[in-house]
Amino acid sequence: MKIVAGEPRPLGATWTGDGVNFALFSAHAEAVELCLYDPSGLHEVARLMLPDKTHDVWHGFVPRLQPGYCYGYRVHGPYEPRAGHRFNPHKLLLDPYATRLLGRYRWDEANFGYARSDEALDLVPDARDNAVFVPKGVVSAASEWCNNAISPLVPWRQTVIYETHVRGFTMRHPQLPEALRGRFAGLAQPQLIDYLKALGITTVELLPVHAFIDEYHLHEKGLGNYWGYNTLSFFAPHPDYLVDGEVDEFRQMVDRLHEAGLEVILDVVFNHSCEGNHLGPTLSFRGIDNLSYYQLMPGDRRFYVNDSGCGNTLNLGHPRVMQLVMDSLRYWAGYMGVDGFRFDLATVLGRTEQGFDSAATFFQVVAQDPLLASCKLIAEPWDIGPGGYQLGHFPANWSEWNDRYRDTVRRFWRGDQGQLPELARRLHGSGDIFEHAGRRPSASINFITSHDGFPLRDLVSYRQRHNEANGEDNNDGHRENLSSNFGVEGPTDDPAIDALRWQMQRNFLATLAVSQGVPMLLAGDERGRSQQGNNNAYCQDNALNWLDWEAAGEQPQLLLAFTRKLLALRRQFPVLQADVYRHRPDHPRDDGIQWLNGDGLVMREEHWHEHLNQLLGYLLTDTSGAADGPPRYLLVIFNAAAERYHFTLPATPAGSWQLLADTARPAIGEASRESYEARTTLELAAHSVQILNNSGAAAPATVKRSPWSEPEHTLS
Repeated sequence: MKIVAGEPRPLGATWTGDGVNFALFSAHAEAVELCLYDPSGLHEVARLMLPDKTHDVWHGFVPRLQPGYCYGYRVHGPYEPRAGHRFNPHKLLLDPYATRLLGRYRWDEANFGYARSDEALDLVPDARDNAVFVPKGVVSAASEWCNNAISPLVPWRQTVIYETHVRGFTMRHPQLPEALRGRFAGLAQPQLIDYLKALGITTVELLPVHAFIDEYHLHEKGLGNYWGYNTLSFFAPHPDYLVDGEVDEFRQMVDRLHEAGLEVILDVVFNHSCEGNHLGPTLSFRGIDNLSYYQLMPGDRRFYVNDSGCGNTLNLGHPRVMQLVMDSLRYWAGYMGVDGFRFDLATVLGRTEQGFDSAATFFQVVAQDPLLASCKLIAEPWDIGPGGYQLGHFPANWSEWNDRYRDTVRRFWRGDQGQLPELARRLHGSGDIFEHAGRRPSASINFITSHDGFPLRDLVSYRQRHNEANGEDNNDGHRENLSSNFGVEGPTDDPAIDALRWQMQRNFLATLAVSQGVPMLLAGDERGRSQQGNNNAYCQDNALNWLDWEAAGEQPQLLLAFTRKLLALRRQFPVLQADVYRHRPDHPRDDGIQWLNGDGLVMREEHWHEHLNQLLGYLLTDTSGAADGPPRYLLVIFNAAAERYHFTLPATPAGSWQLLADTARPAIGEASRESYEARTTLELAAHSVQILNNSGAAAPATVKRSPWSEPEHTLS
């Protein structure tokens, strides 16, 4: 087998029809060996030196080589950790641009680039070969199959996100064949797609699907990485999620979801890699060009900047690393067909020497890219580095996970006092955070729960974390959950406590559904899924995380039905989807938001400072489609108190009110709606939410007082 010079572009392994071109960036390498394996990945068939180097790209062309062959690299250069170099040709390295992998990663001492038995730790190179323990890249031909379904391009204002996991969502579904469970093909099945559509979801956000490995400390404990935030390859889908290893399975899944009108967003991890800190394994970047790919400590390049908390931080300040990230994003958006990305620990992407900058190079490069600029872009707006918390500071075309929303809503329903001002801000789309520089309510991704922390059922069942199964003596995960167990820690046989817990779950979901901004629902929350008090289940690939589709009892089905009703109400009333910030209207017929006290009157300054008050009315005016008729009004009443409260319904030009939903009486619906005249005094159950709207009936001739008027004034 021979090799000729080939071309430095494109990076990766590219089949041309008459052979394969290989190109690998390494600015500091002295030589690069291409190791070719047969399609089984078990037998090395050739070892060839890449013959040419152009602008720090090593390249070569192997004539007549066909797709299906496996490959890796051995990169020669100095092993000088204090200078930032960790070259070790005894280690077979994965091509950063490999789009398909073959073989499982197996932890072994040979995967470390240094001699772990030496007292000098990582300063002495290891001479053992690791080829049998690591996945190889697979030479692939671009598929002729293409996505037939056009992306639904759901507007932000209509978006409802469902955060889920490929395995967690499919492993226990009774109607899925065993071979499809835990796979992309399983998620593409009609049973699951129909479920998402019936629920009211528009956008599926998948936890990481890039190829990843288990951390060493989990391997030692007999556990594995379930979430996937430990990336090995930014181009290859995780092999365990593929039925037969063909990447077109992912594209077909996207196609099926698009056909159903569902978008696909990927959770991506460009802040760090699976190689960890200076004591981690040498699998790819570290052995290819450690000094270029990673941010190293200025005083001692032996050590890594750790803004991610995972041992290392990618060096997006290097143009070739920036190119890698951009090429990956374009590959998944263009070739694989996804609609957007949620960026893990996204502050890393915008950190410069002067601190975080919303105009950093990464954001500018994304903004000018016609493909990526049209994608949905979501930031997790924090990391553990200096100035890491950046909620509200990302570019105008980005949305952000809003932990202020999460924490405020949790505190309010836990019964914390003095929460009304903060709750109103969060219901209003967090305008205090985002209403600047042209940003809209859709900049706020509102969520109560996510993969990280308690699911909704546990939020109302546990005060403390119970992470013993993770093997860290219950010291991992957040200590403060802003949760309540309502008297008993964990499962209970007390029917009153159990009923209250289901009602509290409805309260959280109702709050999420009526808030301005983009709602995100954690998979299983609509069915009362529990992790048995584990608030850091990243290493539990088992029934603790897998959605139980056949949960016993009536309550999970009732909660599911109530969630569907809430999301249907959100679709029914455009005012809940408005993507402009609305404020107090000047006239009752104008669009706007009003905050009401228990008397049905506009909250005054002194009312906001009544710290013991846990009752709030949220009145929205909708003039869309009203023409010359009265506008529509939607009223949401929140009672977080442990006792019943009275609330007087306001008078509006539209007349009487209909009760659409009551978390204390979930059966209220189309067939059993109750109507009330204006100025009627309602009794709200403890810990409850009521949602009402005007029926359009004629208003009473006079009213005692309206939200916009002085006493005894009639609105017209």
